[in-house]
Amino acid sequence: MTRTRLHTFAAFALIAFWFPRAAAPKKGTLTSGEIPAGVKMWEEPTDIASRDLFYGPGGQKDAPGGAFTFEKEDLDGTNPKFVVHDRDGVKWKVKLGEEARPETVASRLVWAAGYFADEDYFLQDFKVEGMPSHLHRGGNLVAPDGSMHNVRLKRYLKGEEKLGEWQWLADPFTGSREWNGLRVLMALIDNWDLKDVNNSIYNRDGIRIYLVSDLGASFGTTGRSYTRADSKGNLDAYQNSRFIVRTTPDTVGFMTPSRPAFVHLIEMPEYMERVHMEWIGKGIPRADARWIGELLSRLSSDQIQAAFLAAGYTSREIDGFSAVVEKRIDALKRL
Repeated sequence: MTRTRLHTFAAFALIAFWFPRAAAPKKGTLTSGEIPAGVKMWEEPTDIASRDLFYGPGGQKDAPGGAFTFEKEDLDGTNPKFVVHDRDGVKWKVKLGEEARPETVASRLVWAAGYFADEDYFLQDFKVEGMPSHLHRGGNLVAPDGSMHNVRLKRYLKGEEKLGEWQWLADPFTGSREWNGLRVLMALIDNWDLKDVNNSIYNRDGIRIYLVSDLGASFGTTGRSYTRADSKGNLDAYQNSRFIVRTTPDTVGFMTPSRPAFVHLIEMPEYMERVHMEWIGKGIPRADARWIGELLSRLSSDQIQAAFLAAGYTSREIDGFSAVVEKRIDALKRL
């Protein structure tokens, strides 16, 4: 690195260090009764203790099977993705890369707590007919015969219509217990990629459903690390990451989402964007954090382990990830 570049980097580092964190919104707490009719983010999971976290929101009945045919490539986001359909005409979005496993688990824990989540399934071995000879991304992960490994399939639901995206600071739920509970959940699973573009609004049977639709940056570091792969589905990083970093008589603050490693200062616009996300894990009412902890405490160890088993993790990884999740749930209960 030249002296000029070194000085520039040092200047950016100094600016970033002193750059203030964005504050949480100064809004009063909504009650469930004040949330507008016709919109939903959460439903009471009355059957939480019996929910099947191996198959997740879609259950065994919607699990993928049979032959799959390529339709088109999806260039959104950072991970290789493409759309396929099965022999029954059901469409699926296939995601390759390091997010496939953690996203599968995250969708199950979010759904278990009563929040809406995509129907995600993980397959260790997968084959698609009609794959093009060239993909813009992920071509090295696909064999010439269309076979690949460690993929996440998201099912497109019949009649579902995507309406757009929602913003953490501009949605019908801001300040509600359910909205705060979702913020806590993102910290519990260390989902640090909380950009608004990762949130979706769907029309399901005339109801506007709000959900976090990209959960892949989970179970790793509290913010983007030196590489994206190290930041997601990384047991060592998850075990060593901080969870609760500040408590007051009324509020609690979490480490996730944290600002990226300093090496990412060379991507200053993204770096500053992530600095402005830090408020999402801060200043959450203790009562709301304790509420989500008490709700999740109704899950058994077997249910939590089943979520990681569904994502193809090894026995050591299943035990390790599950132990951290249970420890964090207990910490929330004790707030």
